[in-house]
Amino acid sequence: MIQRNDWSLQRKGIIDQERHKERVREAIRQNLGSIVSNEAIILSDGKKTVRVPIRSLEEYKFRFDYRKRRHVGQGDGKTKVGDVIAREGQGGPGAGAGPAGQEAGSEYYEAEVEIDEIAALIFEDLHLPFLEEKAKRAVPSRATRFTEIRRTGILANLDKRRMILENIKRNARERNDPRFGNVKKEDLRFKAWEEIPHYESNAVVIAMMDVSGSMGEFKKYIARSFYFWMVRFLRTKYDNVDIVFISHHTEAREVTEEQFFTQGESGGTVVSSAYRLALDIIRERYNPRDWNIYPFHFSDGDNYYSDNEEAVRLADELIATCNLFGYGEIGEEGGAGYRRSSGALLSIFNDRLKNKERFVGVRIDDKEDVYPALRQFFGKRGEL
Repeated sequence: MIQRNDWSLQRKGIIDQERHKERVREAIRQNLGSIVSNEAIILSDGKKTVRVPIRSLEEYKFRFDYRKRRHVGQGDGKTKVGDVIAREGQGGPGAGAGPAGQEAGSEYYEAEVEIDEIAALIFEDLHLPFLEEKAKRAVPSRATRFTEIRRTGILANLDKRRMILENIKRNARERNDPRFGNVKKEDLRFKAWEEIPHYESNAVVIAMMDVSGSMGEFKKYIARSFYFWMVRFLRTKYDNVDIVFISHHTEAREVTEEQFFTQGESGGTVVSSAYRLALDIIRERYNPRDWNIYPFHFSDGDNYYSDNEEAVRLADELIATCNLFGYGEIGEEGGAGYRRSSGALLSIFNDRLKNKERFVGVRIDDKEDVYPALRQFFGKRGEL
């Protein structure tokens, strides 16, 4: 029964808005694979919106024939419980299902969604795996507390209650009239605040990327897509994570973030050069006793044949030093059925690495494999 004082009717617009937002979030979750690999996002400045296809929503309602013919839903008295009225997608009289596709389709529209909202859905279940309590460092705090009262300060920190009390006391002393009024500068009191100290364990992520001549446009795009979201994830969820960028072909070098995401491809491939540089950086700047260390490497799996043994040896050394070592191997576009050669680095790692507990290897053959790769590297594990 609906009563006149049923206030839920007054909130129908708000309820519909919340329902719409939830359907948008649901559509985003169902399309995360394609959204993560969306080139418009990867190449944007991080402040744009993205369009997500949403199935249209219609409210239940009665519809009448205003020309006073048959009313919708009016039967002829010959139906019984269980009769099928129509099936979804079935057209009306004369609407056949011919090869030209005469059936009515579902209606969709595109909703514009902020990238920050999409990022929150992507990152909600991600974390740095095997994170340990090590040396901690103070990071910028988002919380504050009031610690004392002062006679000077900014009006935003004015303590009105204390100001009133001071005014009443002064009036009582000076005029024997303990009432509020005639406020003077000496009555003002201000709250003084300070940031609450916040500490996080030290962590460093070493991002390594193959930029050799075999890394074509598709492979380069996949690697940069993964690292784009990885960097955004780390800076969204952690305040105390350093990121080191290394690019390599036959030689490896530490580069800036801008160089890492814009450098072209050339030359051959010597993977051990990147691992050796990563170990040198760890020894010089990131003592494993004080730092959680996460090296990640993306390549197409091609390596100079005589370097494979050295790459495996250095990878084992990285695994022994670090919390987790992640390796992503990128195949040819649409090459899910691609037959791996004996020289592919991922298969060599799977066969020869000594310590595989802290090693995660993934294969990417399609743009939509980037999101599953993020979840494999940063998804929740049994230790937490």
